[in-house]
Amino acid sequence: MTHYIYLVRHGEHQDAEYGVDDGPLSPRGRRQAELVADRLSGLPLDAIWHSPLLRAAETARAIAERLPAVTAEPSALLFDCIPTGMTDETPSTFEPFFGSVTEAEIEAGRAQMGDAVSEFLVRKPGDVHEVLITHNFVISWFVREVIEAPEWRWMTLNQAHCGLTVISQKQGRPWSLVAHNDLGHLPFELHTGLPDPIPV
Repeated sequence: MTHYIYLVRHGEHQDAEYGVDDGPLSPRGRRQAELVADRLSGLPLDAIWHSPLLRAAETARAIAERLPAVTAEPSALLFDCIPTGMTDETPSTFEPFFGSVTEAEIEAGRAQMGDAVSEFLVRKPGDVHEVLITHNFVISWFVREVIEAPEWRWMTLNQAHCGLTVISQKQGRPWSLVAHNDLGHLPFELHTGLPDPIPV
């Protein structure tokens, strides 16, 4: 008996290139969402949860359209957030990132991710398959939690748009990382969202 969680970063959104925080999926983002939906369509899914932000909601809609037996539900625990600030262990090279982040934002992000871990990384009876459509930093935090890495390492665990990360827990065992940022369902021209391009 295994509990699987499929973590999907939302598709590319239309206004990303203009520095706007949220917006509808771009044509490329819609294609990414369709392809990750096809990838997930053969699974016996029990639930689809998504961030309430538009780019995640539209990605969830694309997946739910291919899986009509499951309704996509929003969860505020999957909002985009900053889970920590600088720590004693954080390399100084990351310091500029936090220049415009307030203490209140960091405090809210830490509380949110604490609640998200308590809500989602909980073993459920039987075989369970859940999809969480969320944001880069949220997925990074879940992965960091599963591999028990230092807190600051969420900053180094990046996901492409509609990359697929899979974590699982077998009965009586700890959570484990099955796959991280799998892009096998996306052609190279749809590999967007990473800070550094993947060399070919």
